[in-house]
Amino acid sequence: MLDQLLPVMILFVVTIVFAGGLIFLSSLVGQRGRFSKVKIMPYECGIPGESPASTKIPIKYYLTAISFILFDIEVVFLYPWTLVFVENLKELGAPLLVSMGFFLIVLVYGLFYEWRAGGLEWD
Repeated sequence: MLDQLLPVMILFVVTIVFAGGLIFLSSLVGQRGRFSKVKIMPYECGIPGESPASTKIPIKYYLTAISFILFDIEVVFLYPWTLVFVENLKELGAPLLVSMGFFLIVLVYGLFYEWRAGGLEWD
């Protein structure tokens, strides 16, 4: 048991040491001073910020994110499901088909919701 867990424990220790080392180095090299001009100034790719931090993001970005998640999850789950379904067709045919049917119904509902909200229209 310990032989199997040893690489994971070593990776955990290396990760903790690496993260702690980075935090320590940033505190050594980073700027100090309570009223430093750089600390107060917003940072946007090396250019001073032009818009306030509370800009409103259009709903189109959220709908794009929803569509990406919706269709990405569909592909990620459908491919392994087909492999399992082909292997276990005789043993678990109907329950597997019903569960995936429910999953597809939820995804199709999400697609119609996004279609009604206008997420598929590009201006």
